[in-house]
Amino acid sequence: MSWEDAQAYAKWLSDKTKQPYRLLSESEWEYSARGRTAPGTYPRYFFGDSEKEFCAYGNGADETKKKQVPGASGWTTLPCASGYLYTSPVGSFKPNLFGLYDMHGNVWQWVQDCYYDSYNGAPSDGSAWTSGACSYRVVRGGSWLSLPQYLRPASRSGNSTGIRSDTLGFRVGRTLTP
Repeated sequence: MSWEDAQAYAKWLSDKTKQPYRLLSESEWEYSARGRTAPGTYPRYFFGDSEKEFCAYGNGADETKKKQVPGASGWTTLPCASGYLYTSPVGSFKPNLFGLYDMHGNVWQWVQDCYYDSYNGAPSDGSAWTSGACSYRVVRGGSWLSLPQYLRPASRSGNSTGIRSDTLGFRVGRTLTP
């Protein structure tokens, strides 16, 4: 799924439902993934710091892959087994505190923002950063193939808008009006 495919789907869904669907901004995605509203220090994952518990909440590079993917025996993986070799069905794991599923792993999720190496100059109001060179867009959340360090809510990467992969997907949002 490319960023362009995700944009086309959001437009199609908006046209079909007459509601304004879109990709989340990067800051909306991270807020949603963390599942917390109080200020302070957050754990590594929304459920805590234990990598052993990860497989109850998401699908990343774990013991299932280490045992079954050719050449993966030397990988640094999560010390648990999700039971899924590749992608898992949506909702296969426990939700976060906001009731959102699949915020960690399964597929990297495209967001609206252009990719920059740092947050210097990024919007501070939660909106997407859409100015400048936007041939690369941000992906968040990690995938079924991601090592533990890429499955944290703070982890981010960028990809070309036209690239398609079985490790890329998206999540749509809708701005509600009072």
